[in-house]
Amino acid sequence: MNATITTLPGDGIGPEVVAQGVAALQKVAQVYGHSFTLKTALLGGCAIDATGIALPQDTIDACTTSDAVLLGAVGGPKWDNPSAKVRPEQGLLGIRKALGLYANLRPVTIHPKLIPASPLRPDLLVGVDMVVVRELTGGIYFGDKKREAHASGEVAIDTCIYTTGEIERIVRASALIARGRKKKLVSVDKANVLETSRLWRSVTTRVMKEEFADIALEHMLVDACAMHLIRRPADFDVIVTENMFGDILTDEASQLAGSMGMLPSASLGADGTGPTRMGLYEPIHGSAPDIAGKGVANPMATMLSIALLLRHSLHLEHEAQAVERAVYATLEAGIVTGDVAPKGSTAHSTGEVGAAVVSRITRA
Repeated sequence: MNATITTLPGDGIGPEVVAQGVAALQKVAQVYGHSFTLKTALLGGCAIDATGIALPQDTIDACTTSDAVLLGAVGGPKWDNPSAKVRPEQGLLGIRKALGLYANLRPVTIHPKLIPASPLRPDLLVGVDMVVVRELTGGIYFGDKKREAHASGEVAIDTCIYTTGEIERIVRASALIARGRKKKLVSVDKANVLETSRLWRSVTTRVMKEEFADIALEHMLVDACAMHLIRRPADFDVIVTENMFGDILTDEASQLAGSMGMLPSASLGADGTGPTRMGLYEPIHGSAPDIAGKGVANPMATMLSIALLLRHSLHLEHEAQAVERAVYATLEAGIVTGDVAPKGSTAHSTGEVGAAVVSRITRA
């Protein structure tokens, strides 16, 4: 297969972990006889420094002419001024919008070797295997924002908007995933307070009844979901929710696996009729500027994101499984970074862990 992939290393530890992801892609190409053309573009703080904006047109052009995009992370103290007109996060939101990426998939599975790294009791983590599907291009992150001066002081306004169509397509995407798993879907909202959530609940109920009657649907308020993710995480299979709720809940869920450095994500657009599907793949962690350049960042989330890229954008299932096997074999061998290393064991560097994974990428 011939495919073009654009990498957006970004800021902080982004370039370090993306380098390991690229090495995994190159090994896959070598082992399976594919040809991957890799391009690099600017996004986030590094783009601001170079061009004055967080998402240059050259980056949009590179991504839209690719089959998939691999992202590191954006942001850092250098650009961390909430009042700034140009911020790294604008690049992240902008590229999602430009590529039409409306469905963010965040799988959460617990490898037995990682159970000691989690703050939860081990018995709660047995059997945890879920996918959180987050709507990515609507909601409060994309609504109008303004600040007004009143006699009593300033008033800030953030607008949350959802349309029937936006809700329908994310629910359908989630239901199709659930149909291939345990046929259980939890829809998370705040319908007791928010009008957007009441629309979310009514549309979800209708779509599931009309199109996915074979799937068990449960509605859950976001605060209750946050609690049950800790109390009974193994009971969840597929969760679908809106943009901000998904952002918060998936960070919480990352601690089930012991570290954000273990969880990948895929942001997908419409599934076309061609051989590939546009997607943007990234670890769920941030730029972690406090450890940037120290060689201690965990590359496994990025390498698992490569597996998602191979599966969802390039439709190379065997290759995706090869990368996942390599990551889990490396875990079994105890070659891990400090964030998940058992107490008293040796912590390995970013490069050492990446090389260990790459060396284990083989045909089944």
